[in-house]
Amino acid sequence: MFQGVLLYGLVNSAILVLLALGFNLTFGISGISNFAYGAIYILAGYLAWIFAHSVGLPYPVAVGLAVASAAAFGALLYRFVLLRVRGLVLSEVMATFGTGLVILELFRYLGFVGFRYTLPVFFEGSVAIGETYLDFQRLFIVVLAAGLVTALWLFTHYTKMGLAFRAIAQNEETALTLGIDSDRVATWSVAFGAGLAAVAAVAILPLGTIAPEGGYDILMQALAVCIVGGLGSTVGIVLASFLIGYAQILTAMYLETHWMILVSLIAILLVLIVSPSGLLGRQKQLEERI
Repeated sequence: MFQGVLLYGLVNSAILVLLALGFNLTFGISGISNFAYGAIYILAGYLAWIFAHSVGLPYPVAVGLAVASAAAFGALLYRFVLLRVRGLVLSEVMATFGTGLVILELFRYLGFVGFRYTLPVFFEGSVAIGETYLDFQRLFIVVLAAGLVTALWLFTHYTKMGLAFRAIAQNEETALTLGIDSDRVATWSVAFGAGLAAVAAVAILPLGTIAPEGGYDILMQALAVCIVGGLGSTVGIVLASFLIGYAQILTAMYLETHWMILVSLIAILLVLIVSPSGLLGRQKQLEERI
């Protein structure tokens, strides 16, 4: 039993990392809380399904187009919506949440509900680790989460665009004096965040079905991880993902699975009472960003 908790807790933690990474990236760079994040996640899943089933494209091509479309949607969201309200926190929240609401309810209105909307796994089969069987798709999620965190760190430390991201994250006014276009960087940050949401979708959704109401749950899970870990801190969201991920598995084991959602809500409440900035939320320090 202990081994099962260890392995499935690891998988659940990796899922939470994938869910929170894009939301955290966007906020860490531009300071924008993208409340359309869950809707973009669901949008990517439906697009992958449409490209594969309705258009008839090979599944790898459908996945690539879905991720690219989600990233493009993120860029358009910033240029045509967020650019006009940037800096007005309440307006940003209302604009992004309203956009997400329109997307999710539009899919519901068009009849995209039911068990037929599923994505295939990337890898068939399972492997025995001790006395516990783990399917290859879940192992892929763990590897993907570790790979994306590593790639993001390398990108922000060793590429020109990544360094511009870090400069804006540290001090936007100083970055502007050095000729860095903050709106261009913010556009890329929202696009990258949306793209990461899409990557998470095509990796995680094969474990279940695509449903519009799932967008609200995804947004809450991403918010819980980012709030507990500290908005803008990648190390913080990894730590928070493990804490919440294992807490959810233990809750499902000793209580029931429908209580798992309460773990995120309780975690948010406790952190806001004890340490509102999160576990690693010293956001003015460069090493705590991205």
